[in-house]
Amino acid sequence: MDCGADECLDQSVPSALEELRRIAQHERSEDSALRDSVNSAENRLTANRFYSTSHHVIEFMNPVSDNSFLKIIVAMMSGVALCFGSLACNNSSLARTEKVKLNTPSSLNLADSDNDGFPDAVELTSASDRENFRSWFTAIAEIQYYQSSAEWNKEQRDCAGLVRFAMREALRQHDRLWFQKMGAGYEAVAPDVRDFNLEKSPLHEKLFRTDFGIFRESDLTENKFSEFADARTLKNYNVSFISRERSQGQSGDLLFYEQAFAQKFPYHVMIFLGKAKQANEGANDWVVYHTGNSASDDGTLKKVRLAVLDQHPDKRWRPVGNNKNFLGFYRLKILQ
Repeated sequence: MDCGADECLDQSVPSALEELRRIAQHERSEDSALRDSVNSAENRLTANRFYSTSHHVIEFMNPVSDNSFLKIIVAMMSGVALCFGSLACNNSSLARTEKVKLNTPSSLNLADSDNDGFPDAVELTSASDRENFRSWFTAIAEIQYYQSSAEWNKEQRDCAGLVRFAMREALRQHDRLWFQKMGAGYEAVAPDVRDFNLEKSPLHEKLFRTDFGIFRESDLTENKFSEFADARTLKNYNVSFISRERSQGQSGDLLFYEQAFAQKFPYHVMIFLGKAKQANEGANDWVVYHTGNSASDDGTLKKVRLAVLDQHPDKRWRPVGNNKNFLGFYRLKILQ
């Protein structure tokens, strides 16, 4: 029986469910195990919206047989096979098949053609995706200065934590639920990144590389990627050096400092905003960063211009070429 996707759903699912209910009420209905099995099957049909026709389900079911439960399972599996193989359910089945493939690492491009340690599938290759990511990344980082989102774990609020949080949220789908979750003050700043998001990524939430080397598929199971990365890990494995000259920096680049022998955590990172989205004062040299935390101090977020940091009383924090503690501008590898 040919039917469109909506007709398949409207006709087959109610019929199949009705047949399941009929079996449950048959003379074997006193068998609690059978009733539970039927209820489980019904829930699975409802949740997954199987597109099969009712007569294919019914013909496999014989409530008089001692193997009723087995026949229910066979009928369910038959319905799935018929749906995915039938032109009648072509549009919906292809969409579901595509989604499964996108979530399966073997179906993605896991080559590392530029040998940077990241699979090509997670790199933003189009100019529009790179620009949209930069817009979301910097906007999310900047708004934390005004009102930190409850979604940003308080235990991870430091300089690298700001990078991780803004990067992860920039790659999500920014729908109504996302805006509700993030809190007040957020607005759409650009289209979503089209060719990459956390649901499709073979890395999922583990966006950050933690070791040297080109990418190999075994990295996914050998802890070469993690949800966590401190400033040192970000610098060593997740970015590429651009320049110590600010004229070469782009919105979304990272500035790194190293205060060797001076601090427990010698590396520090800032996010280069360029032109801030709020209170930019007509300038295009803004950065935002977290000062880091300690046992006695939670630290704080700061948003300042490079022109102001140029005059920092502690010369180690001046982002200028003759400051050996300033390492320069770096770019996330997914943007290259």
